[in-house]
Amino acid sequence: MTPVVKSLLSKVPVKTQLTWGLRGGALLKIPLLAFVWPEVLEVSEERSQLFIPCSYRTKNHLNVMYFGALCMGAEAVIALHVVDEIRKEGRIDFLFKDFKAQFLKRAESDVIFICDQGLMVRELIKKARETKERQTQTFESYALTPSKTGNEKIAEFSVTLSAKQRH
Repeated sequence: MTPVVKSLLSKVPVKTQLTWGLRGGALLKIPLLAFVWPEVLEVSEERSQLFIPCSYRTKNHLNVMYFGALCMGAEAVIALHVVDEIRKEGRIDFLFKDFKAQFLKRAESDVIFICDQGLMVRELIKKARETKERQTQTFESYALTPSKTGNEKIAEFSVTLSAKQRH
């Protein structure tokens, strides 16, 4: 990265950089994810938060967020940790091979997805990098609709991540 680009990026908030990085990467690799217009709220060592608006792009015929959009958010909030590790250390191939969801309440407004297992995700990526073997583990995320239900979970997800060092 050139000094000019570094200087310009240093003036852009990290959340904005991460959001546009996610949208741009999704547009190239997973256009459906880009279509729901996700916004990164937080990525720390331990926690990630992702916002998906409840809009014409994500609502079903009952005016609640379509379960497919909820599932994309549940997967993407975990992937934020993987992508952050890849950005720091290099190439890892990863995919999600199992998915379980429990929908507790209707998503009648904008949704925030949260993963509090960032350290565990990062350990899996490090292990895949060190062993050069495929590593698989299940992680948890959940969804909230703060404007409707406050901090009450509206959905809980279990997603199995599989990762391997790229040769």
